[in-house]
Amino acid sequence: MIKTIAVVGAGALGLYYGGRMVLAGFDVSYLARSDGEKLRADGITLEWAGETRRLRPARVAGEPTEIGPVDLVVVALKATANGELSRLLPLLIGNSTLVVNLQNGLGVDDAVAAVVGGERTVGCLCFVGVNRLAPGRAICVNEGYVELGSFAGPCAAGAEAVAEVFRRAGVRAKVAADLSAARWRKLVWNVPFNGLTVTEGGLTSDAVLRDPAREARVRALMREVQALARAEGVEIEDAFLEHNVSITREMVYRPSTLLDFLAGRPLELDPIWGEPLSRARRLGVPVPELARLHAELTAKAAASAG
Repeated sequence: MIKTIAVVGAGALGLYYGGRMVLAGFDVSYLARSDGEKLRADGITLEWAGETRRLRPARVAGEPTEIGPVDLVVVALKATANGELSRLLPLLIGNSTLVVNLQNGLGVDDAVAAVVGGERTVGCLCFVGVNRLAPGRAICVNEGYVELGSFAGPCAAGAEAVAEVFRRAGVRAKVAADLSAARWRKLVWNVPFNGLTVTEGGLTSDAVLRDPAREARVRALMREVQALARAEGVEIEDAFLEHNVSITREMVYRPSTLLDFLAGRPLELDPIWGEPLSRARRLGVPVPELARLHAELTAKAAASAG
């Protein structure tokens, strides 16, 4: 049974889901460097469902040696920090530890599995509207749900165990039969909206759809993701694309990529846009809108860094 949890990263998802786990009674430690002092002094503040909850994790550490092996590790770092995984994760791993990865995009679970082993790696797709307002403070505007899948194949025991942790924390959770397929389906939304909110000047997701030309581009990007997924053996129905457009029309949301861009942080270019583009070229699938968006985002990121 999972009792002890280490949350690696104190961004929006780490604060929100780790905080929910604290409130559910789990022994939760945070591995947080830049925000560690703030978390130790003031704890965590979560806003959702019209209420504000203030809580304190069991401990806040700057190094994994201060935590040691736990039952569950929650990887809540941005994929841009995956070069740190080999330093941060091993000391948190015991004989039966599971590791759940909250990152977006393709190839991110491979990065975790390369460090801790595929048999203990669980991918997690977070269909949620949550933003970090300040160090230690997050707001959830849409609770949504999480979808989990075992990295090593069809065996779902690890994914089910992690799903039960989320459920005990009051988060809707389901287990996917195929983690790769679930990752592709998440990209149907992430590719257009995480990208266009940045390239179109900082629009919220709903505002992207208010202009017919932008909506046409959203739909073209979704169809390219659909075609690329099909080339990898994953079928995404047209109705799923329409559902993603429909639910976004009233979603006044600033995706994480936009918030990273506005804050001057590195963008997760590779897992969300670069890796799908590389696979498209390898498979010979034409994706002109994806290539265009990737180029625009790359230029934006370079200009911001300069």
